[in-house]
Amino acid sequence: MSAFTGRCNRICFFSRSLVTLGKFIENLGGIRPLSLDSIVDYREKPELAMSEFLQVHPRNPEERVINQVVEVLLQGGVIVYPTDSTYALGCHIGDKTALDRIRRIRQLGDKHNFTLMCSDLSSLASYAQVQNSDYRILKAYTPGPYTFILKATPEVPRRLMHPKRKTIGIRVPENIVAQAILSKLGEPMMSASLILPDEDEPLFDVYEMQGKIGKLVDLIIDGGPCSLEPTTLVDLVDGVPKILRIGKGDAEPFL
Repeated sequence: MSAFTGRCNRICFFSRSLVTLGKFIENLGGIRPLSLDSIVDYREKPELAMSEFLQVHPRNPEERVINQVVEVLLQGGVIVYPTDSTYALGCHIGDKTALDRIRRIRQLGDKHNFTLMCSDLSSLASYAQVQNSDYRILKAYTPGPYTFILKATPEVPRRLMHPKRKTIGIRVPENIVAQAILSKLGEPMMSASLILPDEDEPLFDVYEMQGKIGKLVDLIIDGGPCSLEPTTLVDLVDGVPKILRIGKGDAEPFL
């Protein structure tokens, strides 16, 4: 067989293949091409979307995972993350829409004291008015499972303050995952304990969280077991410590 004949045979085989493919496509009458109108935008219909679920090592958090968490926060997302007390809801401090979503999840009123989750006390003066005696207490009991109520500075968005007292909660967690998130974020995060309406205890199991609020948050971080006890809440507004709630932190020094 000549080279010319061989080329002709290959051309004929290719032509027959194209015809067969064309008939196959023609018979796919039931399949319609994807239309842009059929694509659901989950940002516009968040009730249809399920949150992302990430597992992270509780003692040695993977940098890749922490970067994903921070990206969600910077894009206006609401996360569930572990702390040294309970699991908590968190969002970027400057995002009003994300804060409103947390209000709806928790069904919180205007008088709720939101908490700023801080990596340390270095930026404390930017958010709270602190006397020397207050600072000594904060330095002695942070990081740890305490939330301290202090007078807010004018730099704190009004939506985060108690409307009448103009106070804000300050917290420095002793949890490696939470600290990794805050360190990468480079600023405090707005936070609230993950206690659902009409429930006495916080959610503990991450799979139960996914079932109950998976469509209401953007990311659930499985960082291992957390406590069922909230933080001990200490009011420092008047210069004298006052216990508002006894929780995981030892309340004895403030009684």
